[in-house]
Amino acid sequence: MEVGLSRREREKRRQRGDMLAAALELFSEKGYHHVSMKAIAKRAEFALGTIYRFFANKEDLYKAAMLEKAGEYHRTLTDVLSGEQDILAALNAYVTVKARIFAPNVEVFYLYFAETGGVSFNLGAGLHKEIGRLHDDLIARLASVMEKGVRAKLLRNLDPHDMAVALEGLTNAFLLSWLKDPERHPYEESISTISKLFLEGSLAG
Repeated sequence: MEVGLSRREREKRRQRGDMLAAALELFSEKGYHHVSMKAIAKRAEFALGTIYRFFANKEDLYKAAMLEKAGEYHRTLTDVLSGEQDILAALNAYVTVKARIFAPNVEVFYLYFAETGGVSFNLGAGLHKEIGRLHDDLIARLASVMEKGVRAKLLRNLDPHDMAVALEGLTNAFLLSWLKDPERHPYEESISTISKLFLEGSLAG
């Protein structure tokens, strides 16, 4: 129960969450341009007019759904990097946790990756800029961990930002392979390979 919220406000939040979840499912299944507000209302089991009381149009709903999901991913991954564990454990945890947050819905990851990769499904929403800021912050936090590793002489004396981008790119490449063929390229089985590839090139001698 959310402290300080009235029953009415809690119900409104629940309804909004149901609408966002239904929208994400449909956008993931069919793509932005092939989904209507009517279809979202039907999937969420709300009257169309009720949907419009929460969101001005489909673009507004798409933007809210993607920003909420991006915020969720951002919080989870930054929490991993902000922990008290040692540098190498934090980097391994980062690689591992990515599988946990994206595994429940691979299709949503594809939408998220398209936004963070700068190829927006709906350029009019301007999401690539807003989600991009979250992604830039994540890279900065990852770079901070790399910098600590360099100072502690655990990692080679390379540019921390470059190392952060390299690890992010490596994990995303394996995640995309998983997306294209989940049975042949399960991400969980690639975690040790990712860690080995990155750390063998980054560990201080």
